[in-house]
Amino acid sequence: MKTENRRAEYDEMFRDVDEAERRLVDRLIDECIYYEEQMTELKKLPFVAVHPKNKNLQKTTAAARVYKEYATSYMNALRILLNILRKVESEEQNELLRRLEEFA
Repeated sequence: MKTENRRAEYDEMFRDVDEAERRLVDRLIDECIYYEEQMTELKKLPFVAVHPKNKNLQKTTAAARVYKEYATSYMNALRILLNILRKVESEEQNELLRRLEEFA
């Protein structure tokens, strides 16, 4: 996944966000892209270590713990971004309804 491509995708989704919120959105987008890249790399590592002599003994690896932390932070950032998008869409829908009422 290319950072530039992901950034362009996010920018397209958030193109209608007002300037005041845009600074927050830009930082959150950067964080989301960072988490996406890091989690992609972490997925290449084992998440469970199995004892060589006793297969019933297993423990999570550091990669699994970091992945979980990143995934939690990523989901929280996405929730904020989605709430901002919903607000923008709601404002656009309200504006459309106001304009339609003028013709009714």
